[in-house]
Amino acid sequence: MRHEHRESFWGGIIKSMGLVFGDIGTSPIYTLTVIMTLTKPDAEHVLGILSLIVWTLIILVSVEYAWLAMSLGRNGEGGTIVLKEILTRLLKSGRKIAFVGFLAFMGVSLLLGDGIITPAISILSAVEGMRLVPGWENLAQGLLIFVAAVIAVVLFVFQFKGTDKVAGAFGPIMVVWFAALTISGVVSIIGTPGVVSAVSPHHAFHFLSHNGLAGFFILSEVILCATGGEALYADMGHLGRKPIIRAWYFVFCALVINYLGQGAFILRNPHETNILFSMVKSQVPMLYIPFLCLTIMATIIASQALISGVFSIVYQGITTRILPLMKVDYTSTQLKSQIYIGAVNWSLLVAVIFIMIVFQKSEHLAAAYGLAVTGTMFITGIMMTMIYAHTTKKWKVPIALAVTIIDLAYLLANFYKLPHGGYWSLILASLPLAVMIIWTRGQRALYLALKPLDMDTFLLSYGQIYAKGHNIPGTGLFFVRETPVVPPYVIHCIIRSNIIYERNVFVSLTRTDEPFGVKAKLTKGIGTGLDGFEIRAGYMEVVDIERLLKKKGIEEKVMFYGIEDIATNNPIWRVFATIKRQTANFVQFNKLPVSKLQGVVTRVEM
Repeated sequence: MRHEHRESFWGGIIKSMGLVFGDIGTSPIYTLTVIMTLTKPDAEHVLGILSLIVWTLIILVSVEYAWLAMSLGRNGEGGTIVLKEILTRLLKSGRKIAFVGFLAFMGVSLLLGDGIITPAISILSAVEGMRLVPGWENLAQGLLIFVAAVIAVVLFVFQFKGTDKVAGAFGPIMVVWFAALTISGVVSIIGTPGVVSAVSPHHAFHFLSHNGLAGFFILSEVILCATGGEALYADMGHLGRKPIIRAWYFVFCALVINYLGQGAFILRNPHETNILFSMVKSQVPMLYIPFLCLTIMATIIASQALISGVFSIVYQGITTRILPLMKVDYTSTQLKSQIYIGAVNWSLLVAVIFIMIVFQKSEHLAAAYGLAVTGTMFITGIMMTMIYAHTTKKWKVPIALAVTIIDLAYLLANFYKLPHGGYWSLILASLPLAVMIIWTRGQRALYLALKPLDMDTFLLSYGQIYAKGHNIPGTGLFFVRETPVVPPYVIHCIIRSNIIYERNVFVSLTRTDEPFGVKAKLTKGIGTGLDGFEIRAGYMEVVDIERLLKKKGIEEKVMFYGIEDIATNNPIWRVFATIKRQTANFVQFNKLPVSKLQGVVTRVEM
């Protein structure tokens, strides 16, 4: 028993390193390199920057995510949508719920925008290390972008196979990566041990107080060390809270040691530019190429983890009806979280290559990076503070509020990046935000425009038609949003066209705010020959509707579903109609048998 516990203990840590810490684990490649282009490489500035990095990791990752956020979850799941679901239950005011809904939309949009910049900056910064290989010093930037784009294409092409196929290899590679960071950091610190004093926060305060506004804006680059910190909470459902927190202790130590080592290297070599690569090359020139290969593998894993995270966010958005339905493929029979969404995958690939071409260099990309991350952290801070204010753990409110204020400081510092490429973060985030707002409002307006009938009014006409006895043998299924409300296509089929079976079943599928769990309830005798079948499923569940029907003894002959043909002069509703035409409908999303399906078109004016 002890052996098994020890195996699961270390196994969970290794898996966490591979699936959660890829993004934050690869930030030492570019963080100090970017910061040192903006400040003097003297002892005062270097110690101040290192102190800011150490305390950013402590406050924004350890305190905000590992301690505060990860204690808030639903069935072990985490993320912005989970915070929204918790708050919706706690709040009673309609205005507060609307505010929380908007915050969640913003948080999801910023994370999706981040999902484009992270693979671009990670892969490009690793590939740029090729320039330190002897004889390759003058490689053209265009060639480096081409190599980075090829790596991105290969990464995205193999997404359809599912990350569970290669997840076993991710952990050990990242363990080697963090070991390499730690060893190179220790070796460098031995040469300049005084750099360890940077752990004291007084260096950070001294730096900020002596550099004024310029020092404040440096925070916009310091935050690069914490990018990926939000993954601790967002990926909590994949591995559980404890393995991620245990792994963070090791990752935190490796990152701090490596940053201190890089600082020591800068003090000894103030004119070096590509700091991590130069430091490793100066230590062990023979192992530089293996280290470069390890770096590229680590950045691919970092990108992979973020792509998987984007798939999970989009899937949560689909199942909670804030995003349009899309075709989802499940790549693992064991892990429900292992999914592939083709539309998202190819859109991300095009966007990543486009961003690489637009920015050309990783240091230019760093100018756009950070705004989305700090925005997400600030939104998480607001939502956490609101949750703790409505629970018994009110003593955590001052701590959550203090962290949120620090998040705001980093966010304000990042506004400095807006004219230097930071506006791309907002452009990338605005697209999913616009889609979510138009989709949710459009769905509500469409529902009102359809003018569904209440069940009592429908049953009057239904009973008269059924009593005539001209009913079709067998069972007909009619998909409805909710059983008490009858959609127009059902009225068109049964009342106007007299398509009525010996047994008619209204089937509804409701997604709950819990991640998992499926309940099916058959209500007989709503009317003569009319039953209701209600399925309640968690938003992460894969629902096999046909199997649930058979378990209740329902052998359907035909399945009817509604299709809306939207006519409108309103430009926003035209966009909504276009999105609706491009997305999978309910039956396609739930993979029902095509041979039994009958779509009924209803023309709607909006």
